[in-house]
Amino acid sequence: MELLNHEYASALSTILQVIASLLILALGAGIVAIAIAYFIDKNQTEHTIRRNYPVLGRFRYLFEHLGEFFRQYFFAGDREEMPFNRAQRAWVYRAAKNIDRTVAFGSTKTIREPGSVMFLNNPFPPLTQEAHEASVVLIGPNCRKPYRPKSLFNISGMSFGALSAPAVTALSLGAKQSHCWLNTGEGGLSPYHLEGNCDLVFQIGTAKYGVRDEQGKLDDERLSDIASHARVRMFEIKLSQGAKPGKGGILPGNKVSEEIASIRLIPVGQDSISPNRHPEVHSCTELLDMIHHVRSITGKPVGIKFALGDTQWLKILCKTIHQRGIESAPDFMTIDSADGGTGAAPMALMDDVGLPLRESLPEVTNTLIQHGLRERIRVIASGKLINPSDIAWALCMGADFVVSARGFMMALGCIQAMQCNSNSCPTGITTHDPKLQRGLVPEDKATRVAHYHNNLVHDVELIANACGVREPRQLKRHHARQVTVNGQSISLAELYPYPERSTSHPL
Repeated sequence: MELLNHEYASALSTILQVIASLLILALGAGIVAIAIAYFIDKNQTEHTIRRNYPVLGRFRYLFEHLGEFFRQYFFAGDREEMPFNRAQRAWVYRAAKNIDRTVAFGSTKTIREPGSVMFLNNPFPPLTQEAHEASVVLIGPNCRKPYRPKSLFNISGMSFGALSAPAVTALSLGAKQSHCWLNTGEGGLSPYHLEGNCDLVFQIGTAKYGVRDEQGKLDDERLSDIASHARVRMFEIKLSQGAKPGKGGILPGNKVSEEIASIRLIPVGQDSISPNRHPEVHSCTELLDMIHHVRSITGKPVGIKFALGDTQWLKILCKTIHQRGIESAPDFMTIDSADGGTGAAPMALMDDVGLPLRESLPEVTNTLIQHGLRERIRVIASGKLINPSDIAWALCMGADFVVSARGFMMALGCIQAMQCNSNSCPTGITTHDPKLQRGLVPEDKATRVAHYHNNLVHDVELIANACGVREPRQLKRHHARQVTVNGQSISLAELYPYPERSTSHPL
């Protein structure tokens, strides 16, 4: 026994000696590292803080990097963060997980804050058995293959390349389960978009990815090939997006893999620059020419996507449509908001250019009403609409459909880490790092996508029923009020009055 105890003591002593040696080695290495950092900081000329406060100055950058994470989880209130606060994200997460979405003890929303919207409940709402789902709306009545979407809430454009393969696959599978459409984004049609066999909207960006020739011009044969896919239901010509209106994109060559190159029809390993507009479109007349050209080749509905800024061109477009005939109109308009999102954009454009959807959506719908085109052109609202009240407001303002990108990203598991442009997305959604993508299992996340969609539509129906209508498409501006700067609310119908239809455009 004594021999055994002696062996244990000897072993323990050896372990402690090793640990002590390692600690001394680590301490020595730390001192050497600090000395090297001190020497570098003291002699470099680029950073003043590090030059004046060697080593200690480096902590500034660490705290600056960690600051947004500490604010998100420890310091910011439920309604304080941007671009989406904790209350908004929490609702999406609960809806995606299909768990209890009720809250207790009262709302944390400041209902007297200017801009807040309140829906007006009716004293005699329809009984539960009298309410029903949103009615079906036809898009492209003059097309050879018009489209009747099954859902009023759909997935906005997100390209493969911007999103990972597992993320796109999960969205496709989830869209099929929830009977909504998935917009491909401007990066072309990938196998992952087709994986779930869902309805697709093919977006034609300024670089014509997926439907371009070697010079970057629209290739009719490739366009026809895309249209031959039965699941490609519509085509969307992208003029601009809310986060960076008036600017194209740059896809660095190191991201142009063989797979992405084959989908986008661009050279492998070379930078790909998207023009800031379609080079062949200089006017409303040429825009209608392009719409007609795409529609005649595909036989399917063709619309435009834009972030509204200058409103005069929209009036010119409506007048040009009447000059050419109402059948020349785009089949739909997707209105993006100035506070829309993207993987990366100049702050000057993201913060300060374009109109927010709160202003642009009523401006577009009123312009279409005034020119007698509201029934001909379907309106799709896009930009920071992720909760039921957002969608209900858009329907009140005249939207036929609502699309969301970031809402569905959160359904996939996005935690708003703000790492979309760094290839280090911790949830595997916007990264091409296989190690990070491994955490995103498409089959599991597809179920969350479907749950999020279905629960959101259900809650929009709850709002509509509370307002006294049988289904969401019956919501009008008089069903809601908006708080003004004096703390009092005003009817949306009074704040954004419906215009009179022009006598020169009676259709």
